[in-house]
Amino acid sequence: MSIVLVRIDSRLVHGQVLEAWVPHVKADCIVVANNEVAGNTFQSMVMQSAVPSAIRLLITPLSETVAILNSTDLLKKRVLLLLANSSDALQLRHLGVAYTKLNLGNMHSDAGKSRYSCTIALDRQDIENLKQVEAQGVRICSQCVPADREQPWQRMLRIEGG
Repeated sequence: MSIVLVRIDSRLVHGQVLEAWVPHVKADCIVVANNEVAGNTFQSMVMQSAVPSAIRLLITPLSETVAILNSTDLLKKRVLLLLANSSDALQLRHLGVAYTKLNLGNMHSDAGKSRYSCTIALDRQDIENLKQVEAQGVRICSQCVPADREQPWQRMLRIEGG
């Protein structure tokens, strides 16, 4: 199994992922690692119906993600790993999912969050989570679509005064 992209995108499976990122990284498998979605049959069915049949979609709770990624079932797959938030990214690192790069795609605004770009809103906990992930040797960048230039996430904080 080869993880070809790890992306935080609060929307998870949607057109931009399917039409831009999947072809760009040549993924043939999408793993959505999120406890809430894994426990929501309706949301899982909606995501499954959006994914073309040539692309395998697995929706898994965080605790089962390592086993799924290491299964022989995914041995020859190019996996795009989708996460909903920074907490999931940090928890997966603690659970043993090894990745070296994290793409910040969309992190929606919510109460207590400050906007750092048109698609990234963070609160103090997000910033702390990302710092911990980065301290484990993960390069973190913000990039909405493949055609955009990657921007180091720390630069985004300095520009916006975070």
